[in-house]
Amino acid sequence: MKWLPGGFDHLQLDIVGFLAILGEASVKANAQVSSLSHLSLIPRLLPAPQALIRTTRPERLKPDTGKVIGATSGGLRDYVNHIAYLLHSRNPLPAYAVRCEKITKPNPLGAVTAARFGPLAWVECLGAAMSLALLILAVTRNDGFALVATVLLSTLSTMIGLGNRWHLTLMQRKASRRVPRDNIVIQYPQGAFLVVKCDENIARELYWHPEECNYATGVTTYRLISLVGTITLMFGVICLGNSTLWLQIGFAAAYMILNVAYWIVAALPPQWHWDLSCYLVERQEYEGGERHPNFTQALWKAIAITESVEWVKNGQVAPISKAWKMWVGTAGDVVARYVDEREGGEVGAVEVGEADGEGDGVGSDGVEEEKGQVGRLPIWDPEGALTDFLNPDEKGRNV
Repeated sequence: MKWLPGGFDHLQLDIVGFLAILGEASVKANAQVSSLSHLSLIPRLLPAPQALIRTTRPERLKPDTGKVIGATSGGLRDYVNHIAYLLHSRNPLPAYAVRCEKITKPNPLGAVTAARFGPLAWVECLGAAMSLALLILAVTRNDGFALVATVLLSTLSTMIGLGNRWHLTLMQRKASRRVPRDNIVIQYPQGAFLVVKCDENIARELYWHPEECNYATGVTTYRLISLVGTITLMFGVICLGNSTLWLQIGFAAAYMILNVAYWIVAALPPQWHWDLSCYLVERQEYEGGERHPNFTQALWKAIAITESVEWVKNGQVAPISKAWKMWVGTAGDVVARYVDEREGGEVGAVEVGEADGEGDGVGSDGVEEEKGQVGRLPIWDPEGALTDFLNPDEKGRNV
């Protein structure tokens, strides 16, 4: 059986141009954070560049699933902003888990940016190295079409980076008046709750206002760049298809390596591509640990930490049956009595060895305790109370 009757020089690689436009999903996965970095402007080979030549640009970052509720303010959002999702998803919550975190911003002028030395930076440098190697190879092999293809396809990435260049704007609180400290409660679809303790400035940045994508170029300029980029891509692929065999082999190898690299980068946790160091996230510890067997106990734990049931009503977290309404009301009474006792100095924090959980401790009033302590919670049987409210007596009434 003969594979190349005419010899190696008759090997056909006309299909190599398609390799330059494969891998859209991997490139689009981190397209927004990639264009936030200055490295997006360097000339380089980029797989599937047409994925980034869009008719419109996203005006905000993609939100995540979850319900955000202000325990005191009554604010309500049916989604979790992207930056908040990145901060809280480092250690995902299992079903019916309850966690408390405190977020501070040591440097008020700090900003969220792309990771300077993250995986995306390295893969972009890899594309630039591939472009330089092919440029040198085209010159040494005296291949004009390959030289033009390398220049066009490398310049295309710079045009795309310029058109999509943006900076992140998080809404700043302008009023200087004092507002009550609030707890943010995030309810996840799996029945888990995350209680966030932060000031009003951070709450507005992360939870109440969507992140704004402010682009460096206007809409008309962007569309012109997209048009020129589309034409550049077409001519680049044409020149690539007319280059010599050895350069086509080089392009094929380069795009296969880059596609693998972008696929690996897309599979990594999204937090690896962002610089979130301006925020300090501390785990707060409460007795009883994070995991709970069912929704009832998880909801009670969240109520006990926030010391409020108003957010449960505003966010329609619990069922609206009569029994559940009575249960929520009773939970509120238990918490109110506990707060009165604590203010009278009858309760406080306990040592870590006396309760389960991990992290830095705070008392249930939201005031930071010394490390090595956990916050106490009211003693109540939420399961037994709900059972009593759900089981009617002989007269048909809930007791």
